[in-house]
Amino acid sequence: MNEIKLFSPATVANLSCGFDVLGLCLDTIGDEIVIRKTNKKGIYITIIEGHYVPTQTSKNVAGVAAQAIYEQLNLDYGFEIELYKNIKPGSGIGSSSASALGAVFGINELTGNKFSKHDLIAFAMKGEAVASGNEHADNLAPGLFGSMTLIRSYAPLDIIEIPTPKNLFISIIHPQVEIKTSESRAVLSDTVLLKKAIQQWGNLGGLIAGMYKQDFELIGRSLEDVIVEPARAKLIPHFEETKESAMKAGALGFGISGSGPSMFALCEGLKKAKRVEKAFSVSYKETGIAYHTYVSKINKKGIKIVSE
Repeated sequence: MNEIKLFSPATVANLSCGFDVLGLCLDTIGDEIVIRKTNKKGIYITIIEGHYVPTQTSKNVAGVAAQAIYEQLNLDYGFEIELYKNIKPGSGIGSSSASALGAVFGINELTGNKFSKHDLIAFAMKGEAVASGNEHADNLAPGLFGSMTLIRSYAPLDIIEIPTPKNLFISIIHPQVEIKTSESRAVLSDTVLLKKAIQQWGNLGGLIAGMYKQDFELIGRSLEDVIVEPARAKLIPHFEETKESAMKAGALGFGISGSGPSMFALCEGLKKAKRVEKAFSVSYKETGIAYHTYVSKINKKGIKIVSE
């Protein structure tokens, strides 16, 4: 096999109460990535379409991630990477992770699957650090494993797959403003009140329990962020109005997707998810800010091979 084409899905990280440790895989949004062997040693980004990202390997998240896995392989050939970016950088739905994950997953496939899924996450985290200044896996893990994932530990890396109810859907609104991950991290405090931490731990445990029990009401009341959202919501135009519209339309819960500006609502059933999507549009259409909306079921398989 000399060439592979992949669909690398968008993801929602944090899920309100799980900052840097929780993520959910989407089904209808993602990047397409083509990787092929080349006689010239090294990693080369040859085509980028859809949205602008640097072509220089050392400044591109896919390039840096690919270089990380490449350095562990003793090869007398290299790889060309084509990125078809359907996920806008800075959107908050895992644009950088989709590129980084696609690069390492594809190279691993083309070289005989020498590395485990945990190894691939570690390589891809090197690319994520280019975008955010921090090696985090909350987008990468669900993109690779599918469904919902919990990062129990970063040292050592320990990823737990969490089941999700069959009838769980997600509605997303992406205002066309850019919030860089590094900027959204800068507004966060280095200290947390114990009272707030206890409340957040309870919500995190409740959300995971709700997924296992398929208890939609428990999922809804656990989607509360008392630490990160209060600081980041100020960066997102019309956050409170959008949240109110989603909840009135029947959402289980609402929050910031990743570092924003995208916002998400979990919903029980496709009908309610579409109703929430419509409420998003009604809420945002008079703001003067362009936006996109999406409805997706939960992608339980993660990244996939389109052709080889």
